[in-house]
Amino acid sequence: MAIPFTLVPTPLAGAFVIQPPVFHDVRGSFVKTYHADLFREAGLPFVPREEFFSVSNRGVVRGMHFQTPPMAVDKLVYCPVGAVLDVIVDLRRAAPTFGQTFSRELSAANREMLFVPIGFAHGFLALADNTMMVYQCSEAHSAAHDAGILWSSVGFDWPVEHPVLSARDQAFPGLREYDSPF
Repeated sequence: MAIPFTLVPTPLAGAFVIQPPVFHDVRGSFVKTYHADLFREAGLPFVPREEFFSVSNRGVVRGMHFQTPPMAVDKLVYCPVGAVLDVIVDLRRAAPTFGQTFSRELSAANREMLFVPIGFAHGFLALADNTMMVYQCSEAHSAAHDAGILWSSVGFDWPVEHPVLSARDQAFPGLREYDSPF
């Protein structure tokens, strides 16, 4: 019997909240985060080639990141420790949702994951200290294709007054100034 992953469509076509199977017993819990055959059966032909994780303290904003073609990536992201407000923005010029955002709290408590397809920028706000985010990517990281847009330019009301950002993330162009290749 197949263990189901529940894919919940978002208002942005191609992006999904994924509710993975979680098993509980006297020891705690066990979460299946990926299964190629089950993802394919659910209509999500995602195969990770590389995986990263980051650890951030409360108030850190990371993003809005993506890779440009020909090294563009699908991402599967989840938060096994702590909590984040995860945010994506549609960069696909031909999409009716171009420039629109979607957000979801991902946390150790809710165990939800977010599938971020090619053509989207991704970022998050850490809601707790020592928050860990895992990123599974469909292509290997390519520094030559690594890109981003300014987090504050995407029209999303971030619930933080003084975020902690990297110099790189602060220097990205705004969404309106960025010539999207998607």
